[in-house]
Amino acid sequence: MIKQIVKTGILIVSFLGFISCSEEIIQPLEKDEAVNLQFPPYFPEMTFDKSENPITKNGVELGRKLFYEGRLSRNNTISCGFCHIQENAFTHHGHNVSHGIDDRLGIRNAPPIQNIIFLKRYMWDGVIHNLNEQPIIPITDANEMDSSMPEVIAKLSKDDLYKKLFKQAYGDENITGERVLKALSQFMATLISANSKYDRFKQGKENLSSEESQGMALFQQKCTSCHSGELFTDESFRNTGMYYNTQFKDAGRHRVTLDQNDWMKFRVPSLRNVEYTAPYMHDGRFYTLEAVLNFYSDSVEDNPNLDPQLKQNNHIGIAMNAQEKQFIIAFLKTLSDKNFITNPKFAE
Repeated sequence: MIKQIVKTGILIVSFLGFISCSEEIIQPLEKDEAVNLQFPPYFPEMTFDKSENPITKNGVELGRKLFYEGRLSRNNTISCGFCHIQENAFTHHGHNVSHGIDDRLGIRNAPPIQNIIFLKRYMWDGVIHNLNEQPIIPITDANEMDSSMPEVIAKLSKDDLYKKLFKQAYGDENITGERVLKALSQFMATLISANSKYDRFKQGKENLSSEESQGMALFQQKCTSCHSGELFTDESFRNTGMYYNTQFKDAGRHRVTLDQNDWMKFRVPSLRNVEYTAPYMHDGRFYTLEAVLNFYSDSVEDNPNLDPQLKQNNHIGIAMNAQEKQFIIAFLKTLSDKNFITNPKFAE
């Protein structure tokens, strides 16, 4: 049904606020419209399969409402937006790990939700490969939403507004787990961040300062072996010499593979909007970018699993002096996209 709706839609609409962030938010229409996602030509190709889950205006609006819906949790208090706050690039600012239902603690820092239609894997350990399946993890996790899909469906099916929204998005009022997950992933697919100072520099619209330019050169020299490409991540899993946190007992990729070679390997995060996403690392152990760089220059722990990039020329870590760190931080701040964190189309 949804494919037929897309084929018969009359208009192609642009959803990205960096084109027009002041544009009034349009309510769902009876006749659905396909959403044309726009991003710079130097971005990687989308990995999101639109043939499996076509992105439509009404599907996105339904997904946005579900993203901020507390009824996805057992006691109706925790939504996706509770741990993924827009003004912090959809991270849980101020919490080293996510706080869920009944104020329970998770074991990991809530990662930002941005540009995920270009990624191949999700979560810190890469356990999810399909964005349409990702929301089931927080919904069912005992420390996050502590619910189940049958419970969610039962609640939403009693709401006449949701019946209308599902009909507008899918052609009938039937509320299913698959439709809930796909609507959420449609909304998340629109969360594209591509209007930072760095992007304007790439497009020849703005110049970097001397400090930012020096920082970019240093970043390319010292950091791009992991944080490569226009998303500033190679999506690999690496042991970066962090101590094992005995409070959370999280060994990263090892939790998925049970392979000792994956002990303390975590997915390399994107650095876009990194200025907004403190605290940092999988367990939020560092609260400033200075602390992160100080760790890489002075506190990387040698271990048999340590990534080879951090163990070169008889040196553990990344050699950086105080001035170089400030230049690198100046460059990292050019990756901040203010429009992304203020766009009303992404808000509750």
